[in-house]
Amino acid sequence: MRLAWVFGFALMVGAAGADTVSTFKLDNGMDVVVIEDHRAPVVVHMVWYRIGSADESPGHSGIAHFLEHLMFQGTKEVAPGDLSKIVSAQGGSDNAFTSLDYTAYFQRVASDRLDLMMKLEADRMRNLNLTEEDVTTERQVILEERNERTDSDPGALLGEQMAAAQYMNHPYGTPVIGWRHEMEALSRQDALDFYQANYAPNNAILVVAGDVTPEEVLAMAKVHYGPVPPSDLIKPRIRPTEPPQLAERRMVLADERVAQPYVIRTYLAPERNPGDQRQAAALKLLAELLGGNPTTSVLARALQFDTQKAVYTAAFYDGLSLDADTFGVIVVPVPGQGLQETEEAMDAVLTKFLADGVNAEDFARIKAQVRASEIYGRDNVQGLARTYGAALSIGLSVQDVQDWADILQDVTEDEVMAAARMVLDRKQAVTGWLTKEEAAQ
Repeated sequence: MRLAWVFGFALMVGAAGADTVSTFKLDNGMDVVVIEDHRAPVVVHMVWYRIGSADESPGHSGIAHFLEHLMFQGTKEVAPGDLSKIVSAQGGSDNAFTSLDYTAYFQRVASDRLDLMMKLEADRMRNLNLTEEDVTTERQVILEERNERTDSDPGALLGEQMAAAQYMNHPYGTPVIGWRHEMEALSRQDALDFYQANYAPNNAILVVAGDVTPEEVLAMAKVHYGPVPPSDLIKPRIRPTEPPQLAERRMVLADERVAQPYVIRTYLAPERNPGDQRQAAALKLLAELLGGNPTTSVLARALQFDTQKAVYTAAFYDGLSLDADTFGVIVVPVPGQGLQETEEAMDAVLTKFLADGVNAEDFARIKAQVRASEIYGRDNVQGLARTYGAALSIGLSVQDVQDWADILQDVTEDEVMAAARMVLDRKQAVTGWLTKEEAAQ
C-alpha cells in the first residue's frame, strides 16, 4: 500500500527543553510521532489506542482493561505469553496500561531491535487469537487484581466511591478496572467485539522515542503498520456531559483496616484543551501553591508547622484528560485529632488563601520549580514518549505539548486566583472521610 506522509518540522520548547519531534500520517490513518534522542542506543516503541474505560458500553465496565490483558495471549504467529519472552530475549522490557481515555502498549529495547517490535505490535493489532480458556484464565486474573488493588485497600475504595459521586452522568465515575459484578460477566465475544471495533491503525498513535531517525521509523512503519487495514467501526468519542452540580456530596468510609484516617475533597475542574491551556496551567500552579511541597506549600505551612494539626497535606491536579477532570486536596491529621476538626482547619486555610491571594515570593519559587521539573522530565526518553502519547490520545497536538512549559511560566497571579475562585466551589465537590469503624460509630 502506498502511504502518504507529511514530514512534521522539528518543534522546540523555549528554554524549558528542546524536543525534536517529527510527525507523519499513514494512508490507513495511523499517526506516527518520532522523538529523537541520540544519547544512548535505546528506543521506546509505544502504540496508543484512542480508547479507554470511559468509552465502554454500559454494562461492560472493565472491558478495556480486560482486553489489555488479553492482548498478550498471542496470535497465529506468536504463542500466548511469547511476545514478552521475545522482548526479554532481546534484552528489552515491555508492558501495557489502560486509563479512562486511552490504552497503550510499549517496549523498551536496543534501537537495532525496533523493526522486530513493530512487527510484533502490528501483528497483534488485528490478529489477536483468543480461546475460551484464555478468557476464563485472564478474567480470573483481573478479578484478583481488583481484590489486591481495590477491595483490600480502604483508600482505593473511598476513591472509587468518590469518583462515582463526583461524576453524576459522565463515565469517569466508573472505575477503570470495572465494577466486580460486571467484570465477572465479561465474555470472549465482548472482548472480540471491543477489539475489532477499536484496535485499528486509524484509532492508533505510534510513538517512537530514542536513538532513531524519522526516515528509518517511517520506513519501518510503512512495512509493518502500512498493510493493516483501517476499521470502519470506530465511533466518534461523544460522551455524556455533566449536568450543573448544585449540592456538595459527602461520604464516610469506615473500615477496621484503616491505619491512618484522613479527609479528602475533590472538585470538578476543567481539563487541558487544544489551543486553550491557560486555565489548566493556572490550576496546575494553584495545586503546587496549595499542596505541592511538603514543607513550603500553603497547606503544609499552616497545618503541619504553624498549628501542627496535620502530619501530611497535599493538593493535586493533572488536567490531562479528554473531559472534565478533578482538583483535589487531602489532609492527614495528627494522631488523636478528629476528622471534623481536621476538615474545619483545612477549610480555614483555603478561605484565608482566597482572601489573601498569592504570595509573590512563593509564586516565583513555584514557577522555578515547575520549570526545573519540565527540564528534568525531558531527560527520560520513556517519560517523553508517555507525555506525547497521552496528550495526543486526548486530542492535544504536538504544539500544545511543547507550548505547555511556556504557558506555565506566563500564567499570572491574577489568573491563579481566578482559577481558585472558580474551582473551589463546594457545590461541585465531593468530601470524603476515611476512618476506622469504631471512630465512625
